[in-house]
Amino acid sequence: MLAPPPATQKTTRAGIGILAGCAAITLLYFGQAFFITVIIASMIAFLLDPMVEFFMKLRLPRGLASFVVCTIGLIFLYLAGVGLYTESAAMLDDLPAYGDRINELVDQVVTRVERVEQGVYRTLIPKRLQQQNQVPVEPQNTTTGRGKRRAVQPPPLEQPGIPEVRVRSEPTPLVDYLPVYLSSFYNVLLMASFVPFLVYFLLSWRDHVRSRVFNLFEGDNREAAENAWAGVGEMVRAYVIGNFLLGLVLSVASALLFAAVKLPYWLVVSPISGFLSLVPYIGLPLAMVPPMVAALPATREPALYLYLALTVALLHLLALNLLYPKFVGARVHLNPLAVTIALMFWGLMWGGIGLLLAIPLTASIKAVCDHLSGLQAYGRLLGD
Repeated sequence: MLAPPPATQKTTRAGIGILAGCAAITLLYFGQAFFITVIIASMIAFLLDPMVEFFMKLRLPRGLASFVVCTIGLIFLYLAGVGLYTESAAMLDDLPAYGDRINELVDQVVTRVERVEQGVYRTLIPKRLQQQNQVPVEPQNTTTGRGKRRAVQPPPLEQPGIPEVRVRSEPTPLVDYLPVYLSSFYNVLLMASFVPFLVYFLLSWRDHVRSRVFNLFEGDNREAAENAWAGVGEMVRAYVIGNFLLGLVLSVASALLFAAVKLPYWLVVSPISGFLSLVPYIGLPLAMVPPMVAALPATREPALYLYLALTVALLHLLALNLLYPKFVGARVHLNPLAVTIALMFWGLMWGGIGLLLAIPLTASIKAVCDHLSGLQAYGRLLGD
C-alpha cells in the first residue's frame, strides 16, 4: 500500500490536534472541581518543598519533615481563621449601624433619581401637555351678582382605562433551589478537604513521583522533562512567594494609612484590601470595596471616602508599576497579550478562581514549552 501524501498527513494531524484540544477543554470544564483541587495542591506543594528540604537537612526523614511543614501550615491557617472570626464577631454588633447607613444612602439615591426624572420631564415634555396632566383646582363657591351662590361644576369623570395585565411565572419554591446551592457548596468543601492530604503526599512522595514520571521518557527527552519540572517548580514558587510578599507590603501600607484616619476594623480591612488589589484587571475596584464599606457608619463627610479611594488607587498603581515587575514579572516572562487571553480563557472556564490561576497556569505551560525542543516556538509565542 502506498503512504498518504504529506498534505494529507498534515491535515490528519491538524484534525487530530483540534479534536484533542476540544476534548481537553471539555474535560477541563466539566472536571473543574477536580483539576482546581489538584492544581492548588500542587502549587502549595511546590511552595512548601524548600521548607521540607530545610527540615531534611536537620536529619529528619522526608515523611516526618512533610508532616511537620503541613502541621505548621495548618496552625498558621487556624490562627488566621481565629483572628478573622474574632473581628467578624465584633463587626456583627455594628450591623444595625451599617444597615441604617445603607438604607439612608439608598433613600438619597432614590430621591436624586426622582429629581432627575422630574427635571427631564419638565425639560422634554411641552408645558401644554404638562398642564393637561395636572388636576385642576377649582375655587370655592362664589356668589353671583344677584347675591345667589353658584355651585362649581365638578370636573367630568374620566373613563376608566383598560387595566394592564401582566403574566408572571409562578415563583419556584425555595426547596427546589436549596439542594442545588447545597450541592455546589458540598462539592467545594469536599474537594477542599482533600487539599491537605494531597499536599502531604505530594511532599512526602516527591522523589517517588519524580522518578516514576521521568521513567516515562528516555535519553534527551528525560533530561528535557527534568528541566521542565524544575522550571515549573521555580516559576510557581516565584509567582506565589512574589504575590504573597507584594500582598503583605500592600497590607502593611494600607494598615498604616487606614489607622491614621481611625478607620473601623482596619486590622481586617487592610489585608483584605491589600490582597484583593493583586487580582488581575479588577483588583483596583475590588480593593476599594472593604475600606469604603467599613467607613459607612464612621462618617458622612466625603473627604474620608476620597482619601480612601486615592490611597487604595495610589498603592495599587505603585505596586503594579514598581514592585510587581521585580517580585513576579522577572520570573514569569509573559507578554500582555498572552496574559489577557489567558485571563479570558480561564475566567470563562473556571470563573473567579480561573482568574487567579490563569497567570501561573499559563506561565507553567510556557516553562514546559521552553524546555521541550518541539514546543519552544510556542514558548517564544507566549513570552515577552
